[in-house]
Amino acid sequence: MTSAVNKVIRDIMTLCVVVLSMFFIHCAQLYAGTAQPQYTTAPSPVNVTSAPVSINDKVLFYVQSKILSITPENRAEIIAKRIEKLSKDPLFDINSITVADTETSTDITAGDLIIMTVTEDDAKAAGTNRLELAHKHAATISSAIDLQRREYSLKAVLFGVLFAVISTAVFVLLMVFMKKMFLRAYEKIYSWKDVRIRGLKFQKLEILSSTQVTDGIVKTAKLTRAVLIILLLYFYIPLVLSFFPWTRRYSSTIFGYIMSPLHTMGRALTSYLPNLFFIAVIIIVTRYVLKLIKVIFDAVEKDNIKLPGFFADWAQPTYKIVRFLVIAFTVVVAFPYLPGADSPAFKGVSLFLGVLFSLGSTAAVANVVAGVILTYMRAFTIGDRVKISDTMGDIIEKTLLVTRVRTVKNEDVTIPNAMVLGSHIINYSSSAKERGLILHTTVTIGYDAPWKKVHELLITAALSSAHILKEPAPFVLQTSLDDFYVSYQINAYTDQPNKMAVIYDSLHQNIQDKFNEGGVEIMSPHYSSLRDGNQTTVPENYHAKDYAPPGFNIAGLSGLFNRSGKKPQAE
Repeated sequence: MTSAVNKVIRDIMTLCVVVLSMFFIHCAQLYAGTAQPQYTTAPSPVNVTSAPVSINDKVLFYVQSKILSITPENRAEIIAKRIEKLSKDPLFDINSITVADTETSTDITAGDLIIMTVTEDDAKAAGTNRLELAHKHAATISSAIDLQRREYSLKAVLFGVLFAVISTAVFVLLMVFMKKMFLRAYEKIYSWKDVRIRGLKFQKLEILSSTQVTDGIVKTAKLTRAVLIILLLYFYIPLVLSFFPWTRRYSSTIFGYIMSPLHTMGRALTSYLPNLFFIAVIIIVTRYVLKLIKVIFDAVEKDNIKLPGFFADWAQPTYKIVRFLVIAFTVVVAFPYLPGADSPAFKGVSLFLGVLFSLGSTAAVANVVAGVILTYMRAFTIGDRVKISDTMGDIIEKTLLVTRVRTVKNEDVTIPNAMVLGSHIINYSSSAKERGLILHTTVTIGYDAPWKKVHELLITAALSSAHILKEPAPFVLQTSLDDFYVSYQINAYTDQPNKMAVIYDSLHQNIQDKFNEGGVEIMSPHYSSLRDGNQTTVPENYHAKDYAPPGFNIAGLSGLFNRSGKKPQAE
């Protein structure tokens, strides 16, 4: 109940302050209205030689002809100075302004002072007779002097001070009231945190916490308060200046600083509305066209729609290209309807950006073109084990600009698409699922080992390795007959090309184990030194328990000893 009463009281106070401020502003405007000239200014004549007679930036009338060598501009300046001099003379009687008619001209005088002379040319330009025009100008001059005196009178100045004090009081009251209201609003907003104001989430992802949202609302409220203060100052300062004749001209100038641009912007916005509606229609149509295109390509990617010769992995890259073309076409169509599209500045900036883009994006464009070509070449897909130039690894990302490869050492290598397109590409995964990838390694075995047994040992080692397929079966090729050994190449199938390093490791381990178990020496690298006949290179744990190294054979050296005349003796 108490909060409701407080709310009603605050609303009543707000209403009273607003009404009070509006009342004083209205009073000030009434006062300013009484201070306006009580004469009707003459419209600007068509004659280009006319010159205005002005007092305090207020045009009284125009003079259209020259007298002897005095131009209309000089006449207007002289007349204005005489009127201003009379308005500042406290002893001058306005009723002393009279009209004296002569044969060639009519003078408007104030005692012995001739304020101005009305000629026949002036009367013809005004479309009336000379005497009538002189009386009209005399009445205007009298009103202007009277108004000038009233504006600068002590009474007017005192009323100006009074209205300035009242306006200042209202301004201060509004500022204090607004400060209290906004401080209460800040406290209320903070009290709503985690109660009415919650964090912004998308599924399980928290985009903004409740604290961030609350701080954002408070900052918006503070910005609103600052804008209101600026608006109050904008109306307060010109209003106070308008109360005094010395500063009244600055009041209209300050109002013009903002009102003129706003007026111009309003007119420009109004005239731009048809183009704005056209651009809005283009954007809406483009948006739904893109949605339709995305639906079609998503269906192609999921094989719900099948196009002859069009692969499913082409769907998303093609959609991106089509989307870019549609957006580019939309920009071209909407460009002439953009504000300032025909201005030289807009064209200059567009040309500069175009040249800058052309000079600075040569490599980028080359990479984009290469990326498009690679997409439709279908050289590899995400997850494939490839070798690009000297880099071997798995494809983890394909973009229009670069291709990223992760090596077996978990190194991410970024390769520009132009370099990828210019290099040779080996894809180990493209046929692995359907036909299997053949992994191979070569061992060299001496001629004393039967080739059939070597084949058997190699195939057994391959079948014992991890991720090697039983079907198709491994096979052996004898690739060369060298001087010291025979080269045997074991070929085995796998459907796990991404595990090549692990498979080769297992295969090499099993080859060593199987050959050691079979008692066959691997002659790689081959031995170039003379062996002494002792233990072979087969590891000791593969030997039989009764194994003994063979003795050194010296039969081949008996001839050498016989030449010396001695009989060779056994050790």
